[in-house]
Amino acid sequence: MTLDIAEFYQTFFDEADELLDEMERLLIDLDIETPDSEDLNAIFRAAHSIKGGAGTFGFTHLQETTHLLENLLDRARHGELVLDRTAVDLFLECRDVLKGQIDAYRASAEPDQQAFDDIAQRLRTLDQQGSDALAAGAAPATAPAAEPEQAEPEAPAGSVRQVAISGIEEGKCAALVEELSLFGDIESQTFEGDTLTVTLAGHASAEDIESVLCFVVDADQLHFNGAAAEDAAAQAETVVAQAVSEVVAEEHASRTQDAAASDEAKAPTSATPAAPAAKPKAAAKSAGESSSLRVSTEKVDEIINLVGELVITQSMLEQTIGGLDSEAHSALLEGLNQLQRNARDLQEAVMSVRMMPMDYAFNRFPRLVRDLSRKLGKEINLVTEGESTELDKGLIERIMDPMTHLVRNSLDHGIETPERRKEAGKPAAGTLTLAAQHQGGSILIDISDDGAGLNRERILSKARQNGLSVTDTMSDDEVWQLIFAPGFSTAEAVTDVSGRGVGMDVVKRNIQELGGHVDIRSAAGQGTTIRIVLPLTLAIMDGMLIRVGEEVFIMPLGAIKESMQVQADQLKRVSQDKQLVYVRGEYLPLVEMHRVFDIDGAQTDVLRGIVMVIESEGRHFAVLVDELVGQRQVVVKNLETNYRKVVGISAATILGDGSVALILDVVALSREGRQSETQVRQVAPA
Repeated sequence: MTLDIAEFYQTFFDEADELLDEMERLLIDLDIETPDSEDLNAIFRAAHSIKGGAGTFGFTHLQETTHLLENLLDRARHGELVLDRTAVDLFLECRDVLKGQIDAYRASAEPDQQAFDDIAQRLRTLDQQGSDALAAGAAPATAPAAEPEQAEPEAPAGSVRQVAISGIEEGKCAALVEELSLFGDIESQTFEGDTLTVTLAGHASAEDIESVLCFVVDADQLHFNGAAAEDAAAQAETVVAQAVSEVVAEEHASRTQDAAASDEAKAPTSATPAAPAAKPKAAAKSAGESSSLRVSTEKVDEIINLVGELVITQSMLEQTIGGLDSEAHSALLEGLNQLQRNARDLQEAVMSVRMMPMDYAFNRFPRLVRDLSRKLGKEINLVTEGESTELDKGLIERIMDPMTHLVRNSLDHGIETPERRKEAGKPAAGTLTLAAQHQGGSILIDISDDGAGLNRERILSKARQNGLSVTDTMSDDEVWQLIFAPGFSTAEAVTDVSGRGVGMDVVKRNIQELGGHVDIRSAAGQGTTIRIVLPLTLAIMDGMLIRVGEEVFIMPLGAIKESMQVQADQLKRVSQDKQLVYVRGEYLPLVEMHRVFDIDGAQTDVLRGIVMVIESEGRHFAVLVDELVGQRQVVVKNLETNYRKVVGISAATILGDGSVALILDVVALSREGRQSETQVRQVAPA
């Protein structure tokens, strides 16, 4: 039996992605004038860890690229390379190349050779220029600082070290010995019980060996002998704790802790006082993450689906025994009530597994803001709020493209150049704010800037040029919504950033497909806020069962403002098939469900039916139904995947009696009602 290294590829790829994201964040936040030694050490360790794993799996391009980057980072953290904006930009570009290489290896392809050659040459050039500058500066006193890193006192070149790996099968010894041979000559090897002991002659440090073997064995299986007694204690603190189980992932947090302790143990006596602080900080992080699991979303989705089926089954049982005598069957009814409570708790617990903090999304924007602001010649500060607010992971991934487009628009169209901001009496640097918060069963994501705001007259003028039906009496909210029309753009010139009128309509459509809507608030000279309103999850929702004829539909509960029976003086007919309902000082277009879905036997007399006031996209409209059956939490099933797309319907669910109920698309119904908006504006309130 041999050890199949390929089975650990996914663990390495996931870990490498996390390390690259951490590297990018630290590089963007790095203070070039006075870089924090702890941050530099963390960036170095990220590159070092990726290099170790790349060497294990034979990813040559990745290993060589990280080796070049690691050398520069090592010199930077020891003060031998003076960092400037150009160097940090190069490190960020190198991070992008590394990401591309990892994606290529993940797809079982070879990385881009031209990209590798280019970044390698630029890294070598920076390394050489740094060396020349250091020599010209005549600062020999700093040179010895690198010696503890180049050759550890306990393991100089040619020294002997024993590596013991416990808790393994004999069949895996050959592969492990082969990996260890990368670090030097194997003088001897023995296997007793479940422990492989290898005597290794070479210059590799314990940290190097740990960085490689941590992807195939647990940290507590590694033991090193042959070091000085005082170094043994340090090595005990620097063992990298990383699980290789398919679902257990302690890699990133533990490696951060252990590598931080390693840097502290090996640092020269002239190290800055900030270095020791890295150890407790990393330890605290590790303590919070050590019990986390890395589980594929497919497995979580399967569990959620099974819980949904359980909820449906429980609903069926509840409906089946609904007519039983409560005294004669009290035990059965009590058991069912307990099942209902447990099913609800289980459902909420399982749903929380897919919930992730918005920080997961917000962390992708500092780099975008940094690069794009420099390209546009603007100074922009990014502020994030509500990073801990949680949203379904699937929704986060699907909302990233719309958010990216809205952020780019704010940077390009919203925030002015430093010169114009100064002329307007504003600070030269603009502010872009990303904020998230919960509100009921929804999440609100705000993208705000303190720029010039939307220009009402320019938008109306452009809308007329595009042939859109507009009037000067339109409210600001209606005017702002025009920017989502296909092909609409107020940009004075087309650039590679924006101006083609492509994107905003797609943004709105994508958000609507997720069951959400977009609101805009803007003030001239003060800025613009675009608010995305989304349900917390697409898997389960609270809804109101409504009956139209013999058909039962689900209306999303969050969209319902109120329900009522109207009087004759509240109705006004504006055409043969269009009516308005006067509610609280406002005429609302009435959507008659039996007309929309062509349902026979439905209540057609508005005075005898139920009118529901619905909110969508910041507007209100009325819906006529026969009866409100009751509120219920339903499991959402994708109708388009299982059948086909139906206009006016967003999804489906299974009721307690086994029948299928269709979930209404509130946005589509809103558009149905909007056809009579012109008539609405022409009718004066009674």
